Amino acid sequence: MSRSEEMFREARAVIPGGVNSPVRAFKSVGGTPRFIREGKGALLWDVDGNRYIDYVGSWGPLIVGHAHSVVVEAVTRAAAKGCSFGAPTEGETLLARKIIDRFPGMEMVRLVNSGTEAVMSAVRLARAATGKDGIVKFEGCYHGHADGLLVAAGSGAATFGVPTSPGITRAAAHDTVVLSFNDLEGVERLLRERGDDIAAILVEPVAGNMGCVLPAPGFLEGLRRACDAAGTLLIFDEVMTGFRVDKGGAQTLYGIRPDLTTLGKIIGGGLPVGAYGGSRELMERVAPAGPVYQAGTLSGNPLAVAAGMATLELLDAPGVYETLADRTQRLVVGLRDALQAADIPCLATGVGSMFGLFFTSGVVENFNDAKACDIARFNRWFHGMLNAGVYLAPSAFEAGFVSLAHDDALLEETLDAAARVARTL
Repeated sequence: MSRSEEMFREARAVIPGGVNSPVRAFKSVGGTPRFIREGKGALLWDVDGNRYIDYVGSWGPLIVGHAHSVVVEAVTRAAAKGCSFGAPTEGETLLARKIIDRFPGMEMVRLVNSGTEAVMSAVRLARAATGKDGIVKFEGCYHGHADGLLVAAGSGAATFGVPTSPGITRAAAHDTVVLSFNDLEGVERLLRERGDDIAAILVEPVAGNMGCVLPAPGFLEGLRRACDAAGTLLIFDEVMTGFRVDKGGAQTLYGIRPDLTTLGKIIGGGLPVGAYGGSRELMERVAPAGPVYQAGTLSGNPLAVAAGMATLELLDAPGVYETLADRTQRLVVGLRDALQAADIPCLATGVGSMFGLFFTSGVVENFNDAKACDIARFNRWFHGMLNAGVYLAPSAFEAGFVSLAHDDALLEETLDAAARVARTL
């Protein structure tokens, strides 16, 4: 029995399912999750000493790689002064300013502790600002595990094959309308019929929780027009795409200005963090400036702020995003070519430093398309790559991530492994 198997057995005795976030359990792909001992750059080592090239990156935040010396030093300096005070610190203002400077429509931002908390708070603010109750989300887009949003969600919920979670009341889900991603006509029809009831449309501008699914041409622009016509707010969930697909997120990449934006992952450099922001008019409705209540003891804690600041400063270097996009495209094209050379139909997608791989001969524009792909073949692919030393997300419904630490040698090693594994599928 491997050490990972032993640790997983021990963990299941004290932690539900043996993990603290469901997708880590490998239930979708089968087998035993690898317990990680350490990471450095783009590499991981598990407790059995196996080495992997990591394309999960802690599910997105580690855009500069694991244990980057600048980030580690910043966190160490902050920890030496105190981990949390429950009082304001200058670092919170500096990080807020750095975020605001990169997102054109954001004039104020509130730091929180997770993406779930950020989205939950943004939805509450949208309802307060519009006086409406309804929220539109898209099937396969995951926005955290708040009750009203865990409705036909993707990612972990999709992996388990359940559209909603037990424990969520009908009342909590009642005001959430679920539409199909990239279905602009459905959005326009709904807002014509029920626009007076819809406070906000909530969307991942690039869906990352059903694989990596790009917005169809005109979809995001259409959402902006439809929201303006109905007096509905547009919320971009950029927890995943923020600072990853572009310096100012998907909204600068595609030239769309949402009313509210939620962020996470990269702005904490691998530590727990979230944020939501928008215009001054909207954000000054949030307590203590306004009546919309939201609070958090560890919000803006010095360690997460230090890690986030260090990461964002590294991303300010010239040519960073061009380098990331180039490496991602090389990976995407290489994976596609390796599979097609083995006569395996596939669709490889990529934007910025996000990528996805679908085993299909068709297109993937929404969650139904993603579910129609060959999931069994993906599972064989996952385990083949894992055994070849390449760590991919253990679910067909997750995006992958490239970091600045993925150099030419690691990309070549990955593609060599892909060619070998493809011939076994």
